[in-house]
Amino acid sequence: MKTYDRFVLDIEGTTTSISFVYDELFPFARNEVQNYLSQNWDTLSEVRAGLLAQAESDRAEGLSAPLPDSPENAAKNVLWQMDQDRKTTALKSLQGMIWKAGYKDGRLKGHVFPDVPAALHRWHGRGAKTYIYSSGSIAAQKLLFGHSVAGDLTGMLSGYFDTTTGPKREAASYRLIKEAIGGEHVLFATDILQEAQAASEAGFDVVLMQRPGNAEQGAYAFPCAADFEKFK
Repeated sequence: MKTYDRFVLDIEGTTTSISFVYDELFPFARNEVQNYLSQNWDTLSEVRAGLLAQAESDRAEGLSAPLPDSPENAAKNVLWQMDQDRKTTALKSLQGMIWKAGYKDGRLKGHVFPDVPAALHRWHGRGAKTYIYSSGSIAAQKLLFGHSVAGDLTGMLSGYFDTTTGPKREAASYRLIKEAIGGEHVLFATDILQEAQAASEAGFDVVLMQRPGNAEQGAYAFPCAADFEKFK
């Protein structure tokens, strides 16, 4: 087994159960979005501008996006986007703010699989660097690992990447990450085949994670793992 000096980890289905995102984080955001927008409307100018620009673009394409011109209508727009499992920048930013409030007051704890804290300790202890690359915003990533069920894990993470670097299924995104983090032996861990293919094309070693609840990977040209135990 190769010894890696850089690890880049996906979150959903890799460090964290997919069910946590869909059964806890997303419902929390849905339930809180109306109150959060109403209480913080005057301080959310950047999010409001992003939601409005996205809605105007959607409507120009003939989509029935609610126009977010009030807290109530902005909430309708957010729920409309979430119903389509969208990952637009303004939506992710707002979700991150709502989750931050939940993490800060203890209503939310970030799920990580039991082997993850041990792996982070192990890699950090020998000088390897670990990074996160997720479709969730960097702010949301820091909250999950900073308020995890295993405590604050951010001290063992060297950096974070999200879709502002580029789409996760395009090799160009991974080339940018590889250039940014350096290292001789770099491993990317994900549960999504298309992401694995893109990372491999950019020069990463890749492992497909077979966590509980993940889709069956089948016989592909990438190694698979149920956890991080074998990565020393």
